[in-house]
Amino acid sequence: MAHIIVVGNEKGGAGKSTVSMHISTALARLGKRVGVLDLDLRQRSLGRYIENREAYCQREGIKLPTPIYMPLPEIDKSKLETGENPFDKRLYSAIEELKPQVDFLLIDCPGSHTRLSQVAHSLADTLVTPMNDSYVDFDLLARIDPANGNILGPSVYSEMVWNARQLRAQSGMKPMDWIVLRNRLGAQHMHNKKKVGESLLKLARRIGFRVAPGFSERVIFRELFLNGLTLLDLKDAGIRSLNLSNVAARQELRDLVGELELPDIRPKF
Repeated sequence: MAHIIVVGNEKGGAGKSTVSMHISTALARLGKRVGVLDLDLRQRSLGRYIENREAYCQREGIKLPTPIYMPLPEIDKSKLETGENPFDKRLYSAIEELKPQVDFLLIDCPGSHTRLSQVAHSLADTLVTPMNDSYVDFDLLARIDPANGNILGPSVYSEMVWNARQLRAQSGMKPMDWIVLRNRLGAQHMHNKKKVGESLLKLARRIGFRVAPGFSERVIFRELFLNGLTLLDLKDAGIRSLNLSNVAARQELRDLVGELELPDIRPKF
């Protein structure tokens, strides 16, 4: 059975597609068979990322480890069972086709609340939630009392994850491992960053997730997308002289993959 990794957050701009591409490609480089689904049917950022990668490889005449990307299949609505949701059918059809072919199936969710995202979260063996290091993003996880910083209660996204966990438990599935990534961190040690970190740790103990460092804010991530490359592809792409920022970013990726604690994975790259 393929291990399902879901990358989700209801807020856009947290770096979900960049995280998804780097995790899936890192696993492919470790010799694992990896499948990828992009549930943002409008923007398709992850799907475009992989298409750019395939075009780059063809253009340059090289081969790079690449996950298997499958667009959600179209369906004939006249063949749906009574009460069957067409989005559910599209998602389950894609999963049914990919799962026998892969060791890991990564699902990238849109930055909004959709039926597809809701169903995907209930299927996650590992849920990865990238968030920008600010209380704007934190508000999706929990409500904070501005007077004293106390956590008042879970917010909309945490409640959706809770419901997904309940559905898994009722179906007899193993518990979900939820990791919140502090992503796009600035280099400066700011008071706000410290406060957000403290609030996250308090919330983690309360509602049951692990906190892990994601990627720092770096220009290179914006440059890699056009050619579909990741930090692990730079030498294969002919970029031999890595600057200190690139080396540090590779270490962040190595640390991230290690923090996920995926079955049979040791990040040797």
